[in-house]
Amino acid sequence: MTAWVLHVDMDQFIAAVEVLRRPELAGLPVVVGGRGDPTERAVVSTASYEAREFGVRSGMPLRTALKRCPDAVFLPVDKPTYDAASAVVMDTLRALPGAVVEVLGWDEAFVGIETTDPEDVARRLQDDVLSATRLHCSIGVGDTKVRAKIATEFGKPRGTFRLTRENWFEVMGPKPTQDLWGVGSRISQRLAALGVLTVHDLATAEDALLAAEFGPQSGPWLRELGQGEGSSEVDDTPWVPRAHGRETTYQSDLRSPEEVEDAVRALAAQVVDDISAEGRPCARVHLKVRFVPFFTVNRSRKLAEATWDPDVIASTAIALFRALEDDRPVRLLGVRAEMVAPEGGYDAPRTHGRRGMP
Repeated sequence: MTAWVLHVDMDQFIAAVEVLRRPELAGLPVVVGGRGDPTERAVVSTASYEAREFGVRSGMPLRTALKRCPDAVFLPVDKPTYDAASAVVMDTLRALPGAVVEVLGWDEAFVGIETTDPEDVARRLQDDVLSATRLHCSIGVGDTKVRAKIATEFGKPRGTFRLTRENWFEVMGPKPTQDLWGVGSRISQRLAALGVLTVHDLATAEDALLAAEFGPQSGPWLRELGQGEGSSEVDDTPWVPRAHGRETTYQSDLRSPEEVEDAVRALAAQVVDDISAEGRPCARVHLKVRFVPFFTVNRSRKLAEATWDPDVIASTAIALFRALEDDRPVRLLGVRAEMVAPEGGYDAPRTHGRRGMP
């Protein structure tokens, strides 16, 4: 038997969960985000396929979504409900004999399995998940995590697709580099400046060219990504977070230093609750500020001594804000506490590579 990687991705997961408890919404454009009020400052968490036909996408401001799809049904985010549905999905995947399941998020996971017919296993998983949750999923079949992850997009919705070394260049070669998992618009623009426009261009690019632009590690890694190569090992080791953060988009801009500092203290108190549950104190404080209209700054500072004290975390974040010397109104603040490493350190990254690039 051959070892395969299956990438299971729930179709329009959050929207689908909402439609399950509101059957009258089936077939309608549904947008989930914030408190469900498109006049407020918040972003789209997910949109149903019907809403996506109007150009509504995750991460888009709700106000923009409303302009693109005035007839959409807007709903608030209900995290506990999605957590519960996700838990059933993942337990269903783990119930497959011989499967190793690596959870990537609420709505997706890698499944490692040895079989002579991966499509048959994929269809069985789709049936099992549908039976357990009444939710549909798409499954990519690959010989590496990269290929399995990308294959899923060709199987949506409710289908399967196989992407391996044999058909990689036939399917992906002519595609723009931005279609690769881990390559965003900024990276693709930098690649384009080098004359690297397609996946095939990237796969055949010289390491020296890529290393000069992206560094001696990231450059060759990008070429490997263009070839669809990478890890095929599915690891079910529980993920250990390095940090916890809280951020808020304010419905009214914060205009005075006092308003900002009060808001930072409130966020710091929430963050301490989060890291207390982990049992590891804060070693570095990160601050995120989004000024009006939409200019974002990130700063961080290492603490002289790790702490659980919300006042220390807040005062450090406030000092970072003051150092910006920027008196523009603030529309978003975020405070993140990077914790000391657990005993024995962190495991090596389990996915195909980097989420971010230099």
